[in-house]
Amino acid sequence: MTRTKERPPPAGTRTGAPDEPGAVSEVPRRLYADPGLPDRVFRAVARSGGGFVLAVMLLVGGFLLYRAWQALERAGWAFLTTQAWEPDAGRFGIAAVLIGTVLIALTAITVAVPLAIGGALYISEYAPPRLRRTLISVVDLMAAVPSVVYGLWGLFFFEGAVLPTARWIAAYFGWFPLFTVDGADPRDPLAPETVYTSSTLIAGIVVALMVAPIICSVMREVFSQAPAGEREGAYALGATRWGMIRSVVLPFGKGGMIGGTMLGLGRALGETIAVYLIISPVFEIQWHVLQNGTSSVAALIALRYGEASPFGMSALMAAGLALFLMTLVVNFAASSIVARSRSGASSDA
Repeated sequence: MTRTKERPPPAGTRTGAPDEPGAVSEVPRRLYADPGLPDRVFRAVARSGGGFVLAVMLLVGGFLLYRAWQALERAGWAFLTTQAWEPDAGRFGIAAVLIGTVLIALTAITVAVPLAIGGALYISEYAPPRLRRTLISVVDLMAAVPSVVYGLWGLFFFEGAVLPTARWIAAYFGWFPLFTVDGADPRDPLAPETVYTSSTLIAGIVVALMVAPIICSVMREVFSQAPAGEREGAYALGATRWGMIRSVVLPFGKGGMIGGTMLGLGRALGETIAVYLIISPVFEIQWHVLQNGTSSVAALIALRYGEASPFGMSALMAAGLALFLMTLVVNFAASSIVARSRSGASSDA
């Protein structure tokens, strides 16, 4: 049990005359906690766990840097601007795969976040108790499905089903550069649909279905912790259920929404097998999300790992190091944003 004690003021410090009416001490009270054995054990275990995780992260980063140094030393800064991937010929870089990775991840987050918010709000606010328990189990099970299953489903079913939608988007929104498809007329019914296969859009939607359950679980947990008193206060002031959600649940869950989104973004950046099965790899910057061909860092490593020469392996390690650093930046940004907008901060104000 933790005991809190009041320490005496330092020697030689005036605290005022205590017998004078209205006298105020000049030195604030100094309190200290006397932790018991359980608290000290818990603190030691927590510090050891945190230190172990940090050490593992440093070892992973150091190992990647060590293995990638040969390739980085030869390529220099051109490693970040070169699109081709021919390590044995001396022409290699991650410009194309890095842009492809970011586009796939952003497409996934754009699709997954609205699904996750809607699912989390329905489960926590609208679903009957019995159905709520079932939906929570289903969402948790969806988060545990291996990525190869999503990849096979996307390759053999979803890719063909989404082609009409991709053609429709290209026909009506092709004026937007991101939705342009080179060499195709989407209004021509006889035009082949192969230009829309293996695209960033298809890979992004499949990854979105993978990360949406994770984001939904985080948001649902935060939404369910919204203070009951503030909920009842909103109802007492005449708010509808949606008004209560908009004024209480969503502001309270702001930090969880951001944290869940960034957690999903981190997984989307590193997704490998599902993207590898769906995309048609190209090593040039592909800005058009509807057009055939894209690539990602993780898919590049999976694609070239088995046939890489010793120098090619060093180049792949350099690509992995870039992905590792990018994921760290995303996670640190998420931590900073969540810390500044923690759940319930607005309610405390």
